[in-house]
Amino acid sequence: MAQYRVMLQMPYTPGIASVFDHHPEIAVEQFTETSEANIVQHIANYDAAILGVAPFTPAIIAQADKLKIVARHGVGYDAVNVPALTEAGIPLAVVGIANSITVAEHSLFFMMALAKRAFLFDREARKGNWDIRREVPAYDLAGRKALVLGYGRIGRRLVPMLNAMQMQVYVYDPYVIQDAIATGGATPVEDFRAVLGDMDFVSVNCPKNEETTGMIGTAEMEAMKPTAFLVNTARGGIVDEADLYDCLKREVIAGAGIDPFVVEPPSPDHPLFALDDIIVSPHSAGNTEESMFRMGATAAQNVVDCFNGKLNPENVINKEVL
Repeated sequence: MAQYRVMLQMPYTPGIASVFDHHPEIAVEQFTETSEANIVQHIANYDAAILGVAPFTPAIIAQADKLKIVARHGVGYDAVNVPALTEAGIPLAVVGIANSITVAEHSLFFMMALAKRAFLFDREARKGNWDIRREVPAYDLAGRKALVLGYGRIGRRLVPMLNAMQMQVYVYDPYVIQDAIATGGATPVEDFRAVLGDMDFVSVNCPKNEETTGMIGTAEMEAMKPTAFLVNTARGGIVDEADLYDCLKREVIAGAGIDPFVVEPPSPDHPLFALDDIIVSPHSAGNTEESMFRMGATAAQNVVDCFNGKLNPENVINKEVL
């Protein structure tokens, strides 16, 4: 008989299986119905929960009498009530660097596709419109200035990629000492708004919280060059979607690459989808075969390590409960 029970709020992926298949003392039970009402009804029976994207609320946590850990299959945790978990003494673990390189690559992909007008040129070339190459300017990345907002796991991996493209890289992160940013190959910035007018690319790579929600709106975009591009592979809501639509319509900036949205999936008639100067992806920046395996394995390993009293503090958001 299994010693521990794990509530899995997502598919039993190969990455998860690569860990749990070697631990017969752990019973993993998949939940496809992840509404608050259903989870509240069952959570008291489980020692751990691995979360996908469904909210993990105070009402759920209040019933989690046996819960020893909540593990996110990812790095974002805006759907998890961290204060309630902390009050209950339950650690919230994320997957650390498992998808960092993947998201950083997606940020660079957006920059390259926007600068080279890849998707616009593809559509027009299929129509036989060869004149588009003279009507719409494309740009080199080399020599251009890029501002990275956030120097965490993803930002630290994006900076060397941009350096490899021979770009001039700047970083804004008020929670990282400037010497660390400089050592990492970028120029630290104390006030990102003060340098927006000098930047050719702005890449959002910071967590979403009260401080960063709405961080990029009309005022920030109007401070940017009309030839500049904005990229967001972080969380929906850091860039104000209505302001972005308005600024793109008015050609305040040259284009944008957006992976996350406030409401997901967004409606097919979302105003941004009607614009030609934006590239979107379905919140898939961290979803490659390799990263999905790493995330699953790390989430499962976090659970195993917690049961064994060896949980890696680097992966824990609310370290005060350790």
